Amino acid sequence: MGLTIIQTLLFALGIYKWIVIATVIFSWLFAFNVVNNSNRFVAMVGEFLYKATEPLLRPIRRFMPDLGGLDISPIILFVIIFFIERIIINVLAPAIV
Repeated sequence: MGLTIIQTLLFALGIYKWIVIATVIFSWLFAFNVVNNSNRFVAMVGEFLYKATEPLLRPIRRFMPDLGGLDISPIILFVIIFFIERIIINVLAPAIV
């Protein structure tokens, strides 16, 4: 039972990493006008990605210094997710198994 919960947590963290990657790529495509801004589907995808990642990226951005338009908050979020995964794998998993 406990191993299933750990696997589910790791799976959810893996999916969230892909959502963050999609957010970064979408922001580049939007900034360089590669995607059609007036397309409803594009707007829905952008809104979903924003709502899925902004609650975790906003607090990181508050503590980051201004780097002149360079946003490294997704990289910091990846590092945080990496540490959470390592804690789950190295601390929680051996305690359950």
